[in-house]
Amino acid sequence: ILLLNRRLMAQLALPSTGGPLVGNVSSEDKVLIDALPYIDKEYEQPGVRDAALALIEEECRRYRPTKNYLEFLPLELTRFETDIMRAELERVAARQPMEMLSMKRYELPAPAAGQKNDITAWQECVDNSLAQLEHQSTRIENLELLEKYGSNSWRTYNELLSKMHESAQRTLTKFKKDIQEVNWERKSDQMNISAKLDAMNQEWSSLVQKNFDIEAAILKLEAEIDRLEEERQALAPPSKKRRALEQKSPAAEFEAASVQSSETTESTITLTDSDNENQPPPKVARPDDAPMDT
Repeated sequence: ILLLNRRLMAQLALPSTGGPLVGNVSSEDKVLIDALPYIDKEYEQPGVRDAALALIEEECRRYRPTKNYLEFLPLELTRFETDIMRAELERVAARQPMEMLSMKRYELPAPAAGQKNDITAWQECVDNSLAQLEHQSTRIENLELLEKYGSNSWRTYNELLSKMHESAQRTLTKFKKDIQEVNWERKSDQMNISAKLDAMNQEWSSLVQKNFDIEAAILKLEAEIDRLEEERQALAPPSKKRRALEQKSPAAEFEAASVQSSETTESTITLTDSDNENQPPPKVARPDDAPMDT
C-alpha cells in the first residue's frame, strides 16, 4: 500500500505556481506530496500520536541551540540596526541598567556660593532662564495649535488607520480564501482518487494472496512428487532402481559409466590372460632349420 501511495502521490503532485519557493528549491521543480491526510487513516489509530510526540520530545532533548542558531541562513538581521539601537542591544546583552533621563536642562540653578559676585555665572543663569522661558512658550503654542487643529488631525489619522486596517483585512480574507480553495481542491482530488486507491489496494492484496496460494500449492505438489518418486523407486526391481538412479543425476550417470568401464577393462584383461595360457609357446628357429642358398 505504501508503493501505491507513492505512485498516487506522484500523480497528484501539483505543479509550482511559478513563484520562488523557500530554501534551495527552484520554481521549476514540482511539489511532491508525501502524505494523503484525507485518505490515510493511520493517524487516527491509537498510539500513533503518542509515538509522534515521543519522537518530537527526543529531538528536543538532543537539540542544543546556540547563541545564533540561524547563522547558516543567508540573512542580514543587522541591516536595520542603527548605532543607537546597536549600543542599546549591547547594553541589554551585558545586563547593564538603563541610564535615567536627565532633567538637568529643565532646572534653573543659581550660581554657586563662591560665584555670587561673578557676572559670568549670573549671565549663564539668565541665558538658561531665557531658554527655559522660550521652551515653555513653544509648548504653550503647540498646545494651542493642538486644541485648534488636533481633533481634525486625529480624525484624519484615525480614518487612515481604518483604511489600512480594511486593506489588511481584505488581504487576509483573500489569503484565507485561497488557502481554503487549495484545501478543498486537495480534499476533492484525494477523495476522488481514494476509490481507485482502494481498488488497487484490494487488487494488490488479492494478487499477493494468490501468489502465496500458488507457492503453497507448488510446495505441496513438489512434496507429493517426491513421495511418489520414493514409492516408485521402492517398488521397482534392482535393475530399474539402478537405471532410475543413473537417470536421476549426471553424477550418478558418470559413476555408473566409470564402474561399467572398469568392469569391461577387467573382463578384457581376464580373457587375454586365458587365451595366452591356452596357446602353445612360440617355436624357436634352430640353425639347422635355416634355408640354404642354392
